[in-house]
Amino acid sequence: MLFKDLGLSAELLRAIEEQGYSEATPIQQQAIPFVLEGRDILAGAQTGTGKTAGFTLPILRRLQASGSTGDLPRVLILTPTRELAAQVDQSVRDYGRHLPFRSLTIFGGVSINPQKDKLRRGVDIVVATPGRLLDHLQQRTINLSAIEILVLDEADRMLDMGFIRDMRKIFKVLPAQRQTLLFSATFNKEIRALAADLLHKPVEVQVTPQNATADKVSQVVYPVDKSRKRELLSHSIGAGNWRQVLVFTRTKHGANRLADQLGRDGIAATAIHGNKSQGARTKALAEFKAGKVRVLVATDIAARGLDISKLPYVVNYELPNVPEDYVHRIGRTARAGLDGHAVSLVSHDEQGLLRDIERMLKAEIPKEFPEGYEPEHWSYQDKQASNGQDRRAGGAKRSGASQPGRSGSSGRQGGNAGKGASNGNAPKAGKQRRRNKAAKAKSGTGGKPGSRPASNNGGQRRRRQPAAAR
Repeated sequence: MLFKDLGLSAELLRAIEEQGYSEATPIQQQAIPFVLEGRDILAGAQTGTGKTAGFTLPILRRLQASGSTGDLPRVLILTPTRELAAQVDQSVRDYGRHLPFRSLTIFGGVSINPQKDKLRRGVDIVVATPGRLLDHLQQRTINLSAIEILVLDEADRMLDMGFIRDMRKIFKVLPAQRQTLLFSATFNKEIRALAADLLHKPVEVQVTPQNATADKVSQVVYPVDKSRKRELLSHSIGAGNWRQVLVFTRTKHGANRLADQLGRDGIAATAIHGNKSQGARTKALAEFKAGKVRVLVATDIAARGLDISKLPYVVNYELPNVPEDYVHRIGRTARAGLDGHAVSLVSHDEQGLLRDIERMLKAEIPKEFPEGYEPEHWSYQDKQASNGQDRRAGGAKRSGASQPGRSGSSGRQGGNAGKGASNGNAPKAGKQRRRNKAAKAKSGTGGKPGSRPASNNGGQRRRRQPAAAR
């Protein structure tokens, strides 16, 4: 369907043409007519499907039809992150360039005073994150009594980030008579409950199966020991000549550390996360888009709303704790109909997270064992069978721990034998030796004088480390 068939004005069609578009995406085809009718909408659409234009275009048309601008904002668009707020505001500016409406982004991390100045001069559309908008409400520097249209963009992420209390405070000051549009990449019970509270006889638009991943994203899991993840990542980027890679970590500290390690490997990388100033985040993203930086390491929150066209690779350096976040992460690639690749580096302790993701997707993600990086421990599926394909293709053989009950005669047997892992009974024997040693230490015999406290403390440290890392 062409945009000219959707009831948009000549000014909007001209702006759409200047952006290089003519055909509407499925979410735009379905959402735009309902928004123009003034209906409430509950829309499920993945990132990269054109959902932003799906609500900005008809909103601008409705404002245009009313024929006036005023001092008070008439449209409020709530987003979970600064980056997404900036992206939505840019969409408003691009499509509204031939219209007289004024927009303003409101988010934290920057001075509040310029925002106050623009509000005093009057704006029509406000794009905001909940926290900073609540600051303005508390300081009485914004009046939302004239809001006609409320948009919740990526509502699932706002709930995940704990914004629900701030959002409810905002909802209380909005006019009861308004149009509400709720967009979410995934639907869950919380989203359904929020929609029931906010929407009036909504039209439900679902352009992709719930919690589905983009069709054009090829997905693969690389099982690997945690200690060798960075090494495998650097090798994959270099050997595959990956030129633009978005890498996800769970923590801000982990993002900084990985970016530094990649830099020492000779791969230009930078980190982006919530502790970075807005200026630093904007600069990092600009350098990544321009190709000055090869790898952008990000946390889930910082990457939300990143608009990176033609991004070929997304890497899950660490799997997310929430399965739905996997969908959001890999949705950064394969945008606008392009192909993309999602690689997940999964260690032994993340197999439970992988199961949760595959259960949500209702599909198994293919596993590959890169030669030379085969993990010491991997029990989620038959590694021997998977490696059989690699061996037929000339891959490295595995023996000992990877093939229980067989001694093997090649590959890494020599190294494993030194560890007592050259046969199927080796793991049990190793555990028995550790139990015997622990028993002797507990009884105060069988060890060197003074060694028991050091041994116990070391064991405590080893046990605590995974918890601290989590």
